[in-house]
Amino acid sequence: MSQPVTQHDVDQVAAALPGWLPSQRWFGGKDRPVTSVRPIDWTVVEDGDPALVHLVVEVGQDDRTEPYQLLLGRRSDGLPDVPATAAIGVEDGPVWYEASGDADLTGVLLDHVAAGDVVGDLRFEPEPGAELVTGLRAHPITSEQSNTSLVYGGQYILKLFRRLTPGTNKDLVLHRALREVGSSHVAEPLGSISGTLGDDEVTFAMLQRFLPDAADGWVMATTSVRDYMADDAGLPPSDLGGDFAGEAYRLGRAVADVHADLARALGTETAAGDDLARSVEAMERRLDRVAAAVPALREHTDGIRDAFHAVVDVELALPLQPVHGDLHLGQVLRTVSGWLVLDFEGEPAASLAERSALRSPLRDVAGMLRSFDYAAHQLLVGQPHDEDRRERADAWAVHNRTAFCDGYAKAAGHDPRDEAVLLRGLELDKAVYEVGYEHANRPDWTDVPLGSIARILTEEA
Repeated sequence: MSQPVTQHDVDQVAAALPGWLPSQRWFGGKDRPVTSVRPIDWTVVEDGDPALVHLVVEVGQDDRTEPYQLLLGRRSDGLPDVPATAAIGVEDGPVWYEASGDADLTGVLLDHVAAGDVVGDLRFEPEPGAELVTGLRAHPITSEQSNTSLVYGGQYILKLFRRLTPGTNKDLVLHRALREVGSSHVAEPLGSISGTLGDDEVTFAMLQRFLPDAADGWVMATTSVRDYMADDAGLPPSDLGGDFAGEAYRLGRAVADVHADLARALGTETAAGDDLARSVEAMERRLDRVAAAVPALREHTDGIRDAFHAVVDVELALPLQPVHGDLHLGQVLRTVSGWLVLDFEGEPAASLAERSALRSPLRDVAGMLRSFDYAAHQLLVGQPHDEDRRERADAWAVHNRTAFCDGYAKAAGHDPRDEAVLLRGLELDKAVYEVGYEHANRPDWTDVPLGSIARILTEEA
């Protein structure tokens, strides 16, 4: 018979995690060493051999502690067919590993959601009216970064929120709200896994309809960029067969529709007199923090700060509402019926308060404009400087940014470019965030947002 999972087992696993966590794609603290890992709670979801254990740990890094969740597998007969990096490295006894890639174990999660089970401290709940097929095997999506998603039989996708935040996750809240108003631009929410974190409710996972034939927005855009950059004739992007501008226009309309649906579902507020000043203060704090870590940003800080200060002087009745908060081409899918928007959590590195705050919809517009710039310049990463290729990348970005704004303006009834000072400030703030993110996670990419900052400030000058 297999031995039951004990607190000693969990403590052994936790002791091995400081060296293991930084190698995981979804771990958000790669910029500093892990100094401690403390188990907060654990639940045996599936007993036996193999066993499935849900573990919540508090990860300490210098003066910062954050909770993360893990799905652990335990087997006496060695590592199953999962990546070698899944092995946690507990020296004595059975093999412990990260189990999101173990199809023999993860199928039970969907079955529990369908049945509305309670397992230990975990609550598995289907959404009202959801009728779920059970007995499906799952495989993880390998491209995801801050979370882990499991696809069940090409029908459902279960997203595990790795870094946990108190309360019902914003992604689930906004998907439910958009479903209630009949939004056609989100995948239907079908269930969730929840529990407690200290005294707070917490969402561990969200189940949605999966669309196997949908195309990833980032893949579509970067394919267009590759075709364009490979053209030796020097044609403008509008003259190539792989022109993305039509899709960028339709995407702009879809984003405007989502903003209107969110406003209808959850309401709006008008910014008070000091709201912009507080927002600018937060943007300056981020600028100072990132500039302290990334010396290459410092030559631009005066110009960025001037752009931020100009935002305070904007005289307009600024509407605030729930927004996506981290919108980019990797967060949208093209289906046969149109564009879908995914992952409404907000920026991975943002605080809970920042993610939950009402924002201007222009923040999402700025995020998507930044993403077009990323798509245009990703082929230049790690390559020798080539001014002609850089100019062509700039031309692709401008062409598609223009099409996106045209589509947004058509659906929203107002053009985001009419609020140029605010839009520029928000785009610079997003680029500063990107500099900090790339410096911590992908240093070779840091030149992409730094180059964008230089171009934005030069154009303004």
